[in-house]
Amino acid sequence: MQPHPQTAPRAVPEVLELDLADLRHALGSGWRDFLAEPFYGAFFSLVYVIGGWLVVFAFTVKGQVWWTLPAGAGFPILGPFIACGFYEISRRREAATPLVLREILGVVFRQKDRQIPSMAVVIVVFFLFWNFLAHMIFALFLGQATLVNVSSSLGIFATGQGLSMLAFGTAVGAALATLFYALTVVSLPMLLDRDVDFVTAMLTSVALVRTNPVLMLGWGAMIAAALFLGMVTGFLGLLLVLPVLGHASWHLYRRAVDWQ
Repeated sequence: MQPHPQTAPRAVPEVLELDLADLRHALGSGWRDFLAEPFYGAFFSLVYVIGGWLVVFAFTVKGQVWWTLPAGAGFPILGPFIACGFYEISRRREAATPLVLREILGVVFRQKDRQIPSMAVVIVVFFLFWNFLAHMIFALFLGQATLVNVSSSLGIFATGQGLSMLAFGTAVGAALATLFYALTVVSLPMLLDRDVDFVTAMLTSVALVRTNPVLMLGWGAMIAAALFLGMVTGFLGLLLVLPVLGHASWHLYRRAVDWQ
């Protein structure tokens, strides 16, 4: 009797239907990874926290504190860069591979020769485009207003024009954030895990959101709320939020796609 041939791995994975149990598993596994290796979580998160401080400092020195709001809202777009370190830690723990900082950094650094730089371009374009739109929206609604320093005259945002600007800007920001989330929710851990092109990774990520729209949008809202709480604590809350979400994203990816 001849053995059955093994099925070759797919070039494009199949996205699976998820439920709340999968989200609970991802969060629980992310929390356990963080508790098991808090040093690595603090190491990678600190880079992000210091970056947040530098953004606020730069705008404060220029006397444009107002622009820390759109810049701060767009800054989490850069989070997936740091998340690659979390993915590698979770991948190694899953495979029972020893954790060595030099080797982890080497794996993350070697992504420059794969598809991560192409995703980095997409991420940076989103970040710059959001900041450009923030300036355009401000000029569109308040460009004809009496010249004031918005850093010290916050009452302008309580006017009809100010409230309209905030509402419109929030709607545009939410639409861009949803699109960005759909493109990246599992694409970056996939690129770290498999040798696939970044377009395939993004399309798979979008397909996952389309397959599980309510669940995945709820997951995205939870991530946004957690990041917001981490940022309003002077970015210090991110020392906890980023590692847990980073590790959880890896485990969600592992439950969301099937390569066989």
